[in-house]
Amino acid sequence: MASERRPPGPSGLPVVGNTHQYASDPFAFAERLRREYGPVARYEVLGDDFYQLNDPADIELVLVQHNENYVKGDLFQSVLGPLTGDGLLNSEGETWRTQRHRMQPAFTPDRIAGYADTMAAFTDEALDGWRDGEVRDVHAEAMELTLRIIAEAMFGIEMDRDVETVGESMEAVMAQSERVWQGFIPDAVPTPGRRRYREAVESLDEVVYRIIRERKRDPGDDLVTMLLEATDGDGETMSDRQLRDEVITILLAGHETTALSLTFTFHLLARHPGIERELVAELDGIEGRPTMGDVMGLEYLDRVVTESMRLFPPVPTIVREPTEQDTLGGYEIPAGATVVMHQRSVHRDPRFYDDPLAFDPDRWTDAMRDDLPRLAYFPFAAGPRRCIGDRFALLEAKLVLAATYTRYHLELVSDPDLDLRPALTARPRNPVRMRVHER
Repeated sequence: MASERRPPGPSGLPVVGNTHQYASDPFAFAERLRREYGPVARYEVLGDDFYQLNDPADIELVLVQHNENYVKGDLFQSVLGPLTGDGLLNSEGETWRTQRHRMQPAFTPDRIAGYADTMAAFTDEALDGWRDGEVRDVHAEAMELTLRIIAEAMFGIEMDRDVETVGESMEAVMAQSERVWQGFIPDAVPTPGRRRYREAVESLDEVVYRIIRERKRDPGDDLVTMLLEATDGDGETMSDRQLRDEVITILLAGHETTALSLTFTFHLLARHPGIERELVAELDGIEGRPTMGDVMGLEYLDRVVTESMRLFPPVPTIVREPTEQDTLGGYEIPAGATVVMHQRSVHRDPRFYDDPLAFDPDRWTDAMRDDLPRLAYFPFAAGPRRCIGDRFALLEAKLVLAATYTRYHLELVSDPDLDLRPALTARPRNPVRMRVHER
């Protein structure tokens, strides 16, 4: 059957296309496209064509079966290129394959198991500072904790003095990514946001190059030392610039998304006391500091984390560009177009999930998982470019949640409706404040 030339989509305005519709509420716009336009929906933002994929089978074609035809693309590079350079997150081709091979030993099951004590110890230390009755911004708390964990686990250093610098820099990066994602202002136009973005990159460079210098002086059993000693097929070691790109990628990606997953789970549990009680009952058998052995066998905890990432995937959108024309959903997708796969929208599709807006960990039965299309749930992407740190992130989230809920109940005191920023990640726009109650 011949493919059709042009997928359906919403009508737009001259010049700006659908920019105004998208910018007013990107999450609602994506869900509207999924509801109204079938497997592929086309829209236009300031002259650029976007193709949103709403069918898991087409998403699997892009991320898995046809992955060699797809690159991260200009939009993704415009957001992250100045920050992560040629790091694993946005490199392509042979560079990506070489770097993935170099970094994979740091993420084997045995290595991840070895990080569990670090995760648990830092979590205990953070929770020791909480006091009954006080109000905490759990997003800020999670960001600081996951930053300290990734720095110690991957780089063998403490980040206490850099927490504020990294936090402020990440705020500037995400603010700029939100603006770029909406496509309002051409790249050549200088703006205050772009100035803050450049300053953030410079601040993060100071932190990262210091980490590299420290590991050169004092090698350890960590990722940076591993990368310093690694050679390619020609016996060449990594340049400081390439090492910087990889360190900054792991530093930022390794704490931002897990912190968001924790934030969303805290928020959901605070709004669903019955689910919190069931989780606490499962945790009741843990004595002392939770270990990897404790949490990996907890079925309900696993369902809570899975369901939280269904409703609130920390990275809500994946973008790719085909290097050659492809056919998706029966439509021709031209080379160079931007293909959008919106996890948040697919994860809330009633074709795949009963009562999709409900927070229901019990939905994740074995039978339900068996019936679910493979790419109807993809918080870590899929295929060769699946997140290298997915097992690290899941273990960390489970250990932090187990430690928190064995000691405390968290009462939501800020707005019960999360106002999320549609940027590279889905960050809360405002603090997520909760009152701490000792158990």
